[in-house]
Amino acid sequence: MDARKDRGEEVPAVRLDRVTRVFGRGETAVHALKGIDLDVWDGDFAAVMGSSGSGKSTCMNIIGCLDQPTSGSYRFEGIEVGSLSSDQLALLRRHRIGFVFQGFNLIARTSAVENVELPLIYQRVPRRERRARALEALDMVGLSDRGTHQPNELSGGQQQRVAIARALVTRPRLVVADEPTGNLDSSTSVEVMELLTRLNDEQGITIVMVTHEPDMAAFAGRVVEFLDGAVTRDSLIGSTPPGVGPSV
Repeated sequence: MDARKDRGEEVPAVRLDRVTRVFGRGETAVHALKGIDLDVWDGDFAAVMGSSGSGKSTCMNIIGCLDQPTSGSYRFEGIEVGSLSSDQLALLRRHRIGFVFQGFNLIARTSAVENVELPLIYQRVPRRERRARALEALDMVGLSDRGTHQPNELSGGQQQRVAIARALVTRPRLVVADEPTGNLDSSTSVEVMELLTRLNDEQGITIVMVTHEPDMAAFAGRVVEFLDGAVTRDSLIGSTPPGVGPSV
């Protein structure tokens, strides 16, 4: 079923049309993506799965505007990403996309609230507003009482919550999460996934998450599986509003 027909004139947050990505040339060329079609709608929580070399990470880099297709079209909020300059791409990433990484990527010897403020510094948000929004984001992830703590004073799960708050502080249209539970134990992983699920349900935040763990993917409302550069499965799981279908 083609979900694009079900949505009428609604514009998806992300639309990939026949996207390919080729690394290298000639006989040594690697075809990482082979004509991907994929829509991600506002409010989706999609888990992207696949073995190493399946193309899932390449696809995520394109969705996050960290890489561009070799051919095909990527539209973000209806805008053709391939037509944007490098400065425009940087602004898009800075204002419209939040990133959560496996390794937290927090700055040492810097408080949690200062780590969360960092994207707003790049946006030149005034200091007082920056601090208020950072504290609000920490509250959203349940860390309002840990704002002055440095990363080495926080557990792994708390550090990942700070990283999620940092992704949310810019109020992005889309959050791209790359193995967000990869460095966490099982119980802490569940806590982080429950947080992402709550943010998706209550705040309507659109999330695309790469994971290799089926039990983590089960928290999402949709699973997109990659194999050899192609989407082999795009299915809904859990409770999903009626009339919402997969896009491929």
